[in-house]
Amino acid sequence: MGLFQKLATFLGVRKKEVNVLVVGLNNSGKTTVVNSFKSEDDKVADIVPTVGFSVERFQNQNLAFTAFDMSGHGRYRDLWEHYYKDCHGIIFVIDSSDRLRLVVVKEELDLLLQHPDISRKKLPILFFTNKMDCKDALSSVKIAAALGLAGLDKIMDKPWHISASNALTGEGLQEGVEWLTQQIREILSVKG
Repeated sequence: MGLFQKLATFLGVRKKEVNVLVVGLNNSGKTTVVNSFKSEDDKVADIVPTVGFSVERFQNQNLAFTAFDMSGHGRYRDLWEHYYKDCHGIIFVIDSSDRLRLVVVKEELDLLLQHPDISRKKLPILFFTNKMDCKDALSSVKIAAALGLAGLDKIMDKPWHISASNALTGEGLQEGVEWLTQQIREILSVKG
């Protein structure tokens, strides 16, 4: 890295690039969440289900995010682990109105947390309890209890935050991404 690049990074002029993994079951709203963070020019009007994964970019504060929006369909969930090693944070989107599949969400979260590439890192995890506007939506507190977040030893060494959200209106999303940005900045400055 040249002197100018080092100085620009030190002064905060140059954006740091980070990778985040966006996971959750299918139809939880992952793509809609990511779309809401993109600039107005880059937003997509019609959201379609992700097949496999897609790569999207957005910025927050002085971080340039590359978001790997992973399909949550059962046959694609095995792809998630291929992206664990190089990620700086995880956004886990949960459909708060899908009570029946909350057990599957917990199983997928447990598998993610047990993976060696995740368990060995201090990796911030942002949970969006999405679709809070739905009539049958569970509160963030009830979802956290159902997932065992407060008592999970596997997550005690990782910063985590749960944010109630509505990806269609954007409610709760900015608060969550601000938290994630701050956590990643702190971790990068420690490594740095």
